[in-house]
Amino acid sequence: MYKHFIKRLLDVLVSLILILILLPVLFVIAVLIWMVLKENPFFFQKRPGKNEIPFKLIKFKTMKTSSNSAGNLLPDEQRITKLGAVMRKYSLDEFPELLNVLVGEMSFVGPRPLLMQYLPYYSILERERHLVCPGITGLAQVSGRNFLDWDKRLSMDVEYVKNISFIMDAKIIGKTMLYVLMAKDVAVNPDEHEAYLDEIRSGKTNR
Repeated sequence: MYKHFIKRLLDVLVSLILILILLPVLFVIAVLIWMVLKENPFFFQKRPGKNEIPFKLIKFKTMKTSSNSAGNLLPDEQRITKLGAVMRKYSLDEFPELLNVLVGEMSFVGPRPLLMQYLPYYSILERERHLVCPGITGLAQVSGRNFLDWDKRLSMDVEYVKNISFIMDAKIIGKTMLYVLMAKDVAVNPDEHEAYLDEIRSGKTNR
């Protein structure tokens, strides 16, 4: 009952309420980003959703689009703005995902939507993480976030899918709020702590 109906109902009601309450804050953040970057403050990227159906994830931009002489983007650590670093530290860049939740592409709690390029590298069991809507936060995010290795993180995603309940979601949201306030387990530049999943499993990384 909760997994198939109540969870979605709560997602719609709470996301709508939060969007209305946070609208002034979202506007101020968007203006500040525009002043820093002089471009669209929103970042859109295709990610795999429920049943691996792609959707456009919406976040606030935290990096410049600077590139080298060859036209390739500079490393993340050279493109993250001071404002972007603060936003990442307190997860403010995630606020626009409330729109993804409202329209049903995401949930408040679920496996984080990762990159499309990772799809061929999941095991059969790990692909079960896509049996539910991806979440703004999830079991892995309150259990180490970017500091977990990929095997552990993906196994926790599957564990969540197999044990979804109101109590589990409530605990994850409670821990998330605490961690955000404490800025705990946040990697402002995730590339410093992990290689991409496809690089690791294809043996193309030295990190």
